[in-house]
Amino acid sequence: MRPTSVQKQTRFTQPARSLWAAGLASLLLLGACGNKDEAASPSPQAQQTAADIAKIEKPDLKFGFIKLTDMAPLAIAYEKQYFEDEGLYVQLEAQANWKVLLDGVIGGQLDGAHMLAGQPLASTIGFGTQANIITPFSMDLNGNGITVSNAVWAAMKKNVPMKDGKPVHPISAAALKPVVDDYRSQGRPFKMGMVFPVSTHNYELRYWLAAGGLNPGYYAPDKGDTAGQIKADVLLSVTPPPQMPATLEAGTIYGYCVGEPWNQQAVIKGIGVPVITDYEIWKNNPEKVFGIREDFAEKYPNTTKAIVKALIRAAYWLDQNNNANREEAVKIISRPAYVGADQEVIANSMTGTFEYEKGDKREIPDFNVFFRYNATYPYYSDAIWYLSQMRRWGQISEARSDQWFIDTAKKVYRPDLYAAAAQDLIDEGQLQASDFPDFKTETGFKPATAEFIDGVEYDGREPNAYLQRFDIGLKGDESP
Repeated sequence: MRPTSVQKQTRFTQPARSLWAAGLASLLLLGACGNKDEAASPSPQAQQTAADIAKIEKPDLKFGFIKLTDMAPLAIAYEKQYFEDEGLYVQLEAQANWKVLLDGVIGGQLDGAHMLAGQPLASTIGFGTQANIITPFSMDLNGNGITVSNAVWAAMKKNVPMKDGKPVHPISAAALKPVVDDYRSQGRPFKMGMVFPVSTHNYELRYWLAAGGLNPGYYAPDKGDTAGQIKADVLLSVTPPPQMPATLEAGTIYGYCVGEPWNQQAVIKGIGVPVITDYEIWKNNPEKVFGIREDFAEKYPNTTKAIVKALIRAAYWLDQNNNANREEAVKIISRPAYVGADQEVIANSMTGTFEYEKGDKREIPDFNVFFRYNATYPYYSDAIWYLSQMRRWGQISEARSDQWFIDTAKKVYRPDLYAAAAQDLIDEGQLQASDFPDFKTETGFKPATAEFIDGVEYDGREPNAYLQRFDIGLKGDESP
């Protein structure tokens, strides 16, 4: 499939770009050689910036994205000219689905992309297409939800505790289990959608179902099975994010897990009800990443650093002053070239609220987090959680040692590249050291946490012990 929507909005043509570069050089030359009465000398910072721009190996870049609100750092870096500040001329191009996007990066048609966190990891270990993809930048925390059809919600709601006439959240999948059992008794498989086999959405939906006593099924790639439906109580299948509401409305699936604005669109259209957000499944869970090929980073190190600098500034802007810029961000990303959804739909989640049943809008200030809580730092422990879920559901078909999980995470997640970009921003006075982790002491592992819907503790240094704590899911040497 080819991209369905193409955005080519290079701000400068090549001649104009040359004039801009010549102008910058002239200004610096004037400052360096001219009379002090006529022109002030450029600051050391300006000289360093010009020198850094001159080192950019590949200024013309094309990045891919999927029409989701968490592509916002790319749109903001473009619209606020943060890419241009770094000497980069970027085209942003919407992709039809996650497979097309990944193939574009692997094949070199795209220089980088807004990616599912599992994609660089799965590519590196060879689940699907094998390629060495790395991430120097995590794009956000949270931002997903699970929605069911109106008919399923009507049946499920009877099992949900109520307070003051409203459902008590978070809602456990245990409330869905009698509905699934009823479908099965009628010979009707219960079907739900997720966006990609190695997506956060797949793992979050599986986590929620399993925590409520429903088996979401296993993969067995060593036996040729990549459907992920072995021993499943609920059948999960792939649907591209923008097509989720229409697929639900058509009755092909009875629910789905997806990012915004596609849960809120179900509410606005009156076709479904979001029953839980991923913030309620795992508080401040890591979401998308920015992925590039490993050989790209090696061949173009200064370009890579410049990209990360621009994205860090964009993420900072999105969360700055307690989300003060979010209304402006909503207007920007609602454009057809970006997410292409109504501002009302996007604003529901981007401005700190989330609407469950129509009219039941609640405050969730951290539904979309782009910078605070060190959201953009690529933690090894985040990568290991994704790898643990690949093992739990059989995508990794054999037992692996804890050291294998750690070594694999370190191949893909690159905090060293992030720290180099962040240090430049600190040295330039654009951001403060306190805005980032302490790079001298940071280990790349977050403290152990039990802030999951089932209260199971996760420590990234001990993934096998973590897997042993689940009633549903593979562990040790088990196979489906």
